[in-house]
Amino acid sequence: MSETPLVTPVDPNTLNTKPVSTGSRSGIVFAVVIILGLVLGFMLSKGSGSKTTNGSKTASNEMVNTETEVGSKDTATFRDTATGTLEIGGLNGEGTHKLIRDGGPTKTAYLISSIVDLDQFAGKKVQIWGETVKAQRVGWLMDVGRVKLVE
Repeated sequence: MSETPLVTPVDPNTLNTKPVSTGSRSGIVFAVVIILGLVLGFMLSKGSGSKTTNGSKTASNEMVNTETEVGSKDTATFRDTATGTLEIGGLNGEGTHKLIRDGGPTKTAYLISSIVDLDQFAGKKVQIWGETVKAQRVGWLMDVGRVKLVE
């Protein structure tokens, strides 16, 4: 009794398929990734910038510089506000200045700013606009974008 093989042998010379090399597969994947990255970057760049309700871009870099007020008018970025007396010095390496507010030490806001020279307002009562940032050692750390003297 003869046994029938489970798999019929195939002659490789009769096949018309050509195996894809690993190098060309990697090249195709690389090209697709580059194209997708370019398309995504283009789409993101078109959508950046603050917009008004009618879709037109606003001037987010508009600045004010008067005797009583200095800084950015960008209220979308600098949306947090507080009022108090500005003093030089942070706490435990956080903040270059602090805003002493009514309510005691727990209400103190520690401040940094790359836009406004806070030293010129030291010892004065001010209103500030800024963006709250993550703090490690203080209760409230704010990046100040605008300062206005309060009479």
